[in-house]
Amino acid sequence: MSPLLALLYSISLLHLSHATTSPQVQTLNTDQPDQVLMVNPKLPPKNTLSDSKKFEGSSDLVNLRYHMGPVLSSTPINIYLIWYGQWSQPQKHIIKDFINSISPSAKAASPSVSEWWQTVSLYTDQTGANVSRSIIIAKEYTDARYSHGTGLTRLSVQEVIATAVKAAPFPVDHKNGIYLILTSQDVTVQDYCRAVCGFHYFTFPSMVGYTLPYAWVGNSGKQCPEVCAYPFAVPAYMAGGGPGALKAPNGDVGVDGMISVIGHELAELATNPLVNAWYAGEDPTAPTEIGDLCEGLYGTGGGGGYIGQVMRDSQGRTYNVNGRGGRRFLIQWLWSPVLKACAGPNATD
Repeated sequence: MSPLLALLYSISLLHLSHATTSPQVQTLNTDQPDQVLMVNPKLPPKNTLSDSKKFEGSSDLVNLRYHMGPVLSSTPINIYLIWYGQWSQPQKHIIKDFINSISPSAKAASPSVSEWWQTVSLYTDQTGANVSRSIIIAKEYTDARYSHGTGLTRLSVQEVIATAVKAAPFPVDHKNGIYLILTSQDVTVQDYCRAVCGFHYFTFPSMVGYTLPYAWVGNSGKQCPEVCAYPFAVPAYMAGGGPGALKAPNGDVGVDGMISVIGHELAELATNPLVNAWYAGEDPTAPTEIGDLCEGLYGTGGGGGYIGQVMRDSQGRTYNVNGRGGRRFLIQWLWSPVLKACAGPNATD
């Protein structure tokens, strides 16, 4: 997420109204075994970029351009997962099920994670090659001993990646690799909770030995769920006087909140891996990318404090896409280069 949008989001939270609004509800007929409702809850807006009827931004104002750099078009995109800190197996399974749901081969009911990634695959490089629709978890590495401490900087995040590469569980995958470092809820990271919930960049040869696209996302469960696990947590000052938090689809506020951030960063890494491909603005050090443009939007009809129409099952769990094995997730929409607007597979118009 760009620092500008993070700042806008922080400012918007300070000016939220304490008024309550009843959710808009209608019945949705699906093939799911339990009753599913379509709801458009009133919640704090994630940012203030878009105020259109569908919270989709304006094609007249959004100047997302291609800057001639590469996209991740080789098939498959290999994810190299680094588990930094203490992670339970159920937490790992939720995250891996999400990543493994992206490829078209994943069997899931519509709207699905794979259909959500179709928006990402619309982006091309200068040869016309599209971002790959196939993603696999190529290898995993666990650093449960906090080899670089429990407080990381942006540079020491790269040192964690270097440790994994030098330990030889990970190959050097320049062409179609993404190195994804996930930190547990007891690990602090520079700017975390204050300005970012995750970020992506590329490693420096002086740090890692190679230039490799990577992303970092943290578990905010104990540090700032109201910021980085939105909308499964809301600011404390709103308790009792404002909108309530939504129920996480997999029962883990921190990890369920990570899913949308992971999706956000993977989508931006695939379309802008070296920060010279798809982004808006003139400053490549603070680009506005395809996830930034739609942050806080999860369905049709979002805006004015509404997140958009999403689904709620009989147990009150909120989601907007289905994954493999019956998993459900809530992930933000992405900017479509075709529609010139935010898009998602659960759109109702």
